[in-house]
Amino acid sequence: MSHRVFPRPRCPRCNLPSHLCLCAEIPRVETRTRLLLLQHVMEIAKKSNTGRVAALALANVRLLTYGSPAEFLDTALLSEPGTWLLYPDGPTAPSDAPPPRQLVVLDASWSQARRMTQRLPVLRALPRLVLPPPEPGLLRLREPTHPSGMSTLDAIARAVSALEGPDVAAPLERLAALRVQRIAECGTLM
Repeated sequence: MSHRVFPRPRCPRCNLPSHLCLCAEIPRVETRTRLLLLQHVMEIAKKSNTGRVAALALANVRLLTYGSPAEFLDTALLSEPGTWLLYPDGPTAPSDAPPPRQLVVLDASWSQARRMTQRLPVLRALPRLVLPPPEPGLLRLREPTHPSGMSTLDAIARAVSALEGPDVAAPLERLAALRVQRIAECGTLM
């Protein structure tokens, strides 16, 4: 006789299993820089998605969906003056450029992010904020497929640190570490 496994109830807000819910721990982080989180439609339902948690923590964020036939993507938002793209390679902003007023963050797998950048000419034209690869010892749930790979929440925390200082980014870093710790202690995202 086989036993059917039923998925654990999930928090509708942070998308973690209810017993791992982070909602009570999510800080409110104020930034000067507006973050425009461009989430690939395939990321929305993923249990491992961290973009949703980052959006819950950030006061100055807008979440847009890429690839949904039901949702129009206003690319004019992506080309507002002072907009940069967080991406691991490409044309970086000049060193004397003022900091971005808006940072586009792609919430996607590496292959999805690459295709998004290829298919949206406005993204290719943006100056880039390129982060150094993560230091060894960064808490992760899985090994990245790219040398600069990290979760969206980790990438946002590091970008905020680079643009606005480590004190502003610290609550995001603690949230990312807590998320990994809770999931690792449980042993599953199921």
